[in-house]
Amino acid sequence: MVMIVFSAIKSTDLYKDPLARAKTDPAVIEALGSPIREGFLVSGNTNVNAASGEGNLSIPISGPKEKGTIYVAATKSLGRWNYSGLVVEIEKTHQRIDLLRGPAPANQR
Repeated sequence: MVMIVFSAIKSTDLYKDPLARAKTDPAVIEALGSPIREGFLVSGNTNVNAASGEGNLSIPISGPKEKGTIYVAATKSLGRWNYSGLVVEIEKTHQRIDLLRGPAPANQR
C-alpha cells in the first residue's frame, strides 16, 4: 500500500518538476555534488480535483558531497501548478537555495 502511495506522488508534476529543477540548478549541484539522486521517503500531501488543487511535499535528495531536502508548496489552478515556495535545504548547513529565483538584475550581477 505504501509503495502505491509513493509511486502515485512520484508520478505527478508536483514531484517531477521540482526534482528536475534541483538536479539542474548550479547552486544545488555545487552544494550536493553531481549526480543528484532522489530519496525514497517523500512526505507531504496533495489534494487535487481535476484542474485545481494544492500540495506540500518534502523530497529527500542527495549527491556525493551532501544531502538535502526539496520543500514544495504550490496550488494548482487552471491545470497548472503555481509555486508559492520551492527551496532546497542543505542538511548539515541548513542553507536554503531558492529554486524560484530568476536571473539577477543586470545591476546586481
